[in-house]
Amino acid sequence: MKVLTMIQPWASLFALGEAKYETRTWRTNFRGPLAIHTSKKLDKDACNNVFYQSLLSKYGFTKENLPTGVIIAKCKLKNCFKVIENNQTWAVLEDGQIVSGNDYLLGDFKVGNYAWEVEQMRLLNQFTPAQGKLGLWEFTL
Repeated sequence: MKVLTMIQPWASLFALGEAKYETRTWRTNFRGPLAIHTSKKLDKDACNNVFYQSLLSKYGFTKENLPTGVIIAKCKLKNCFKVIENNQTWAVLEDGQIVSGNDYLLGDFKVGNYAWEVEQMRLLNQFTPAQGKLGLWEFTL
């Protein structure tokens, strides 16, 4: 299965369904099943941000108990769209979709970046330890 490694708290917020897009600086042609892996690194500024803390707390997570170094979720990568316009509180994707609200706040919608659209996100009942890698990588779940 293809796996994407993400830094915490972004990985958990994405896996918990707080956003339906993951933003990257690169496009992928891959479509299909995708696992979400948490790196061992934490974005300390984001973890100390009251807004992100409040989103995590709805699910019982704090910066102290965020899972790291594990595969936490599975989803289906549906599309990959280029960001063509950014208006500071909302963005426009190349297919005409407008991204706003938490979807916008939980991503990096700079013009030229890519929004990876997923569906069928589900948190795993049991997390699987794994060594992360850059880009998309393979792992047998």
